[in-house]
Amino acid sequence: MKIDILTLFPDTVSAVLHESIIGRAAKKGIVEINCVQIRDFTENKQRQVDDYPYGGGFGCVMMAQPLKSCLDHVMSTAHGLRSRVIYLSPQGQPYTQETAKRLQRDYDHLVLVCGHYEGVDERFIEECVDEELSLGDFVLTGGEIAAMAVADSVCRLVPGVLADEQCYIGESHWDGLLEYPQYTRPELWEGRSVPEVLVNGDHKRIETWRRKQQLARTKEKRPDLYAAFEARDEEDRKLMRELEKEAGRKKLAGPVTYRPAAEADIPRILEIVQDARESLARFHVDQWQGPYPGAERFEEDIRLGQCFVLESAGETVGFFVLSTLPEPGYERITDGKWSAELPYCVLHRAAVAKEYRGSGASQALVRCCEAQARVCGLRCIRVDTHRKNKPMQNLLRESGFRYRGNILVDAEPGHDPHRQAFEKILKEKK
Repeated sequence: MKIDILTLFPDTVSAVLHESIIGRAAKKGIVEINCVQIRDFTENKQRQVDDYPYGGGFGCVMMAQPLKSCLDHVMSTAHGLRSRVIYLSPQGQPYTQETAKRLQRDYDHLVLVCGHYEGVDERFIEECVDEELSLGDFVLTGGEIAAMAVADSVCRLVPGVLADEQCYIGESHWDGLLEYPQYTRPELWEGRSVPEVLVNGDHKRIETWRRKQQLARTKEKRPDLYAAFEARDEEDRKLMRELEKEAGRKKLAGPVTYRPAAEADIPRILEIVQDARESLARFHVDQWQGPYPGAERFEEDIRLGQCFVLESAGETVGFFVLSTLPEPGYERITDGKWSAELPYCVLHRAAVAKEYRGSGASQALVRCCEAQARVCGLRCIRVDTHRKNKPMQNLLRESGFRYRGNILVDAEPGHDPHRQAFEKILKEKK
């Protein structure tokens, strides 16, 4: 790809475009970027490139002759390349990623004309320009910034400029969506942690999470793009249906915190339990389908100091019970085994209010549980859930818990006792 930029400030433009990734590509000969001084092609001693506009008005207009002579010069070096002359103008068509892909695909040579002052003589545009492009609905003092943006965005699509095409395929606007959020070390910064799904090593779940984040971010930040987006497959359609379902749910109004529960919290806890009971019944999950867990159970949890409520902006959004007492049933695990002989705590009873499902409250619950485990001086958390409770199983896996085997529980006589057991070993804090 060859790009010639016609400008009054070639040194400034060249300095930017010959640095970093594009600069290295130019040194390797993958792309060629030339910044040509328009003033060198004037025909008077003053090297004049502009004059007052006919009809009066403020400022000056760039003259057609220096621009045309400069263009003739660069075109003489094109040697049969597929060329395109582009004038960067606030009156041009909006520049998009699709435009960048088209220019890289259809042309070998781009000539980017940078206007200045009050614009350029219209006759030059009529005679010489193939298309006009605009970065957006605003006005700059010249076309140089726009030309650099176009050159950079096109060149990075040229094979060999980036290490692999995957470097740009997942980025914002490639297929009409914004990019998913990115994270790097440290895992915990200013109290904010990296989403667990990104550190658990399950590449399929990571891929699904990232795609859903792309869809969610586009829906929130660029509804115009989301409205025009066409799902690429059934997986996209499924994720979009999930987003529509989640849209009707309540959003967290602030950070999620937790505190020890008090007896005054029991009515709200029982309300959340009843919502969860009804939800489990709809999915034919025989868990919490009797009187368990009831008020007496939570009164005992509170007395032992092992029941906690989650709050966001003053509202109770969920609860969990974290016990440091050994669980006898865990000694009879089958079809597997626990991974470590570490002192452990047990996540027993936990739920999020139905109006906050899909809001991130469930993930916050797991983080609060982990924080409380550390407060107790423990790094191993064990938990069990009904074998048909897929939402809980998915949450645990996404949160870094590993399936360890099966157990039987006796907390709910007369109901299905089969449970799947999970475990997570928290990383040691440095």
